[in-house]
Amino acid sequence: MPRASAADAAQTAQRILDSAKELLSARGFSEVSVDDVARDAGVTRGAVYHHYRNKVALFGEVAARLQADVARAVVAAAENADPQPHEQLKAGSHAFLDAITNGAAMRILLIDSPAVIGWQEWRRLDAENSATHLREALREAGVAEDILDASTAQLSGAMNEAALWTAQQNDIDLARRQSHRALDRLLTAYVS
Repeated sequence: MPRASAADAAQTAQRILDSAKELLSARGFSEVSVDDVARDAGVTRGAVYHHYRNKVALFGEVAARLQADVARAVVAAAENADPQPHEQLKAGSHAFLDAITNGAAMRILLIDSPAVIGWQEWRRLDAENSATHLREALREAGVAEDILDASTAQLSGAMNEAALWTAQQNDIDLARRQSHRALDRLLTAYVS
């Protein structure tokens, strides 16, 4: 039997990730098995293990891609905003809150990731993605270099906490609107 081409292997890996993302989002890490993912992706269990070392590694890749998706939403919102740095900061910050409290990102990144991949890995993914853009936006908005890292950490932490709080509310839409209003007040301190 001929071996799969690199393109076939990449398609299989992507199908596995897509299935894992959908199942993990709907049911959570503890309720999804590797067999569930394999069945949903139309592959064997061995194929899942061929591409991903174990269930935690598969989850970690899904989380990493979701973090990158959130970062892309932040960048897109900032780039489409008014060119004033404070408006770009505001647009990107609001996009972060929206992106991370919607769909698969909410369940996978906010609820399961800290326990599954660990808080330090979660923080690393956040720092590599959204926080790097936040730091640059704060710099562009005029935050002094000597407090730039502290400001980034504090604002990032506030937005992550707002996202966690939003995700725990019964009325997510109302909670998101309340979080946006509070975020506007916080951002005012950085641009005034």
